[in-house]
Amino acid sequence: MTIRVALAEDSFLVREALTLLLEEEPDLEVVAICRDGEELRAALREHEVDVVLTDVRMPPSMRDEGIQIAAELRESNPDLGVVVLSAHCDAEFALGLLETGATRRGYLLKERVHSGKQLTETIKAVASGGSVIDPKVVQSLVEARQRRANSPLAPLSARERDILVEMAHGTSNAAIAETLGLSKRGVETHINVIFTKLALPAAPDVSRRVRAVLLFLADVDAGVEPESLR
Repeated sequence: MTIRVALAEDSFLVREALTLLLEEEPDLEVVAICRDGEELRAALREHEVDVVLTDVRMPPSMRDEGIQIAAELRESNPDLGVVVLSAHCDAEFALGLLETGATRRGYLLKERVHSGKQLTETIKAVASGGSVIDPKVVQSLVEARQRRANSPLAPLSARERDILVEMAHGTSNAAIAETLGLSKRGVETHINVIFTKLALPAAPDVSRRVRAVLLFLADVDAGVEPESLR
């Protein structure tokens, strides 16, 4: 059975090369060629697709559009496979792709794809319900888990980390509340919890807010915090 593929890649040269490669494979049919995340979403509404082959970073934000779309598809169409073809061996990208399960998911590094067959076989494996993750990506996940376990920020929840990121950007409590959809009082409560979890007692001559931000920045320098939060 022919596997219908939607391709999403913002680089013209890479997009053209991938299209030619996929069209040479008789078992694959390229039904959509997209330059960014919005074009991919529109193509998925228009076409019947079995596997999405996507870059991670695409316009407009150039952050993690490919990972976001994979998460959306896990909810809206869990039988649709996603193969991420990325230039970045980033543990946070991989975690974002795999946090809801590895079934029908693939993560390959562009620099480590040495043949067209390697890519097409990955697409076929994902279409049939399998999972293909580059060993280098797996190693980055293991290392990230070890670093995070030793991080002073480990006790923080995802929401508390989001707030700490905004604090590091110098954002006021009112602005944090607006950005994250919280009340100002809710932000203040979260910040007090952050201070408690980070063991930062109140002191008249030391700003706990500054000390919390310094702990965050130290983790960024150590490579613990995800790139999307830097």
